[in-house]
Amino acid sequence: MPEAPSAAHDSAPDTVLVVDFGAQYAQLIARRVREARVYSEIVPSTMPVAEMLAKDPKAIILSGGPSSVYEDGAPTIDRALFEAGVPVFGMCYGFQLMAVTLGGQVDNTGAREYGRTPLAVSKSGSTLFEGTPDNQSVWMSHGDACSAAPEGFTVTASTGVVPVAAFENDEKKLYGVQYHPEVMHSTHGQQILEHFLYRGAGLAPTWTTGNIVEEQVAAIREQVGDKRAICGLSGGVDSAVAAALVQKAIGSQLTCVYVDHGLMRKGETEQVEKDFVAATGVQLKVVDAQERFLNALAGVSDPETKRKIIGREFIRVFEQAQAEIIAEGGADVAFLVQGTLYPDVVESGGGTGTANIKSHHNVGGLPDDIEFELVEPLRQLFKDEVRMVGQELGLPDEIVQRQPFPGPGLGIRIVGEVTKERLDLLREADAIARHELTAAGLDREIWQCPVVLLADVRSVGVQGDGRTYGHPIVLRPVSSEDAMTADWTRMPYEVLARISTRITNEVPDVNRVVLDCTSKPPGTIEWE
Repeated sequence: MPEAPSAAHDSAPDTVLVVDFGAQYAQLIARRVREARVYSEIVPSTMPVAEMLAKDPKAIILSGGPSSVYEDGAPTIDRALFEAGVPVFGMCYGFQLMAVTLGGQVDNTGAREYGRTPLAVSKSGSTLFEGTPDNQSVWMSHGDACSAAPEGFTVTASTGVVPVAAFENDEKKLYGVQYHPEVMHSTHGQQILEHFLYRGAGLAPTWTTGNIVEEQVAAIREQVGDKRAICGLSGGVDSAVAAALVQKAIGSQLTCVYVDHGLMRKGETEQVEKDFVAATGVQLKVVDAQERFLNALAGVSDPETKRKIIGREFIRVFEQAQAEIIAEGGADVAFLVQGTLYPDVVESGGGTGTANIKSHHNVGGLPDDIEFELVEPLRQLFKDEVRMVGQELGLPDEIVQRQPFPGPGLGIRIVGEVTKERLDLLREADAIARHELTAAGLDREIWQCPVVLLADVRSVGVQGDGRTYGHPIVLRPVSSEDAMTADWTRMPYEVLARISTRITNEVPDVNRVVLDCTSKPPGTIEWE
């Protein structure tokens, strides 16, 4: 999010509402609006139009969605939205819904388009397309097609099978495209979106990371009041930034709790105890719970069960810390601060119309009888936005720029039962991989490189002129912008060779190193 002149602090920022019709990309649309330095909020398509308009939005974006506009039970929108004088931009399903609601024609012709598609712009000087090529690549995902625009609209683009792939009505400030401009595969998508915001809606780019911090600090103070909160520090970026935000808001009312569950990487416990405290001055309580977690995980191999156990034990430890803080004379601890991000929510089934991919320890993995009220200041942000907030708060690069690490730690990077011996083995392999990636200057290029132990798999090897029967280690280097999608990183062969040689030479009981070259989707970033 590039810097821009700050908005006036005595007034709320101009708001763009993103109406979610069950799209997997709804939050990504909101994120792209923020990248254009305009404030955005997501609202469900079930919200009455009167409530949407009561929020005084300066523009509204209708997201895509999995439905057909003609099927029974498909989401609809009140025509009053388009007659309220608020600029509206429809994308994919939102585009088709705008078309049929205003009298256009959408047909189920069987002319499906998925993935990269050539788009022909027929009015290059239009509000949306001015300054972009007449022929460009866009990302389509639809079965129905718009065959006739509503009265008063100008058709501005088409494809080989869709006669109306974009339309515009400058008089009413209504715009729409059949494709997904919010995804990176639409080559001029961000430019099109910004044209709507700046030219169609007349908005100015005045919202920055500084605004995010100010808004969250105010929200945290209102939520917590004069009570106390605890924050679980995992050693990762998310919990560190969440803690720094909450401390800025409520100061000494916050106590950070670091649970040494024995599932951390080599040297990370020491980093949390020293580096974060030095950077923030936060009150830190360290709880040694290694034996507790290992006992709870004993005999468990199912990944979903492991996540839920780790989530449950985290909460039980926090409750123990709460009791100790109160016993030491502190006020009641009513709030638990978590570094939950939006991808965590989506993958845990928390997004509109989304499936449960896996339960994150801080979302689907929480026990039902939790006694805390949650404070989640990062819940609507993506990872790169969190890093920018961390920089805004003055956290050092050693914390802000570190690779993502899952809350359940190495417990979900061991495929099989979690034991101390397996954790120690994986810690050594992971430390070697991290050292070599840093030495090669790849820390910023690689989003994340999980190192996975296939504990329930053994393969034959030859080491020291003898036959071995050891475990494989998997390297999972990925590149991503926001963790919603990812591709495997094409690392230099010489770096891979050094990592492989060192792991097989230095880590006992490992005789094979393999590379995971799967994108997300179909795979997830973590193996479990």
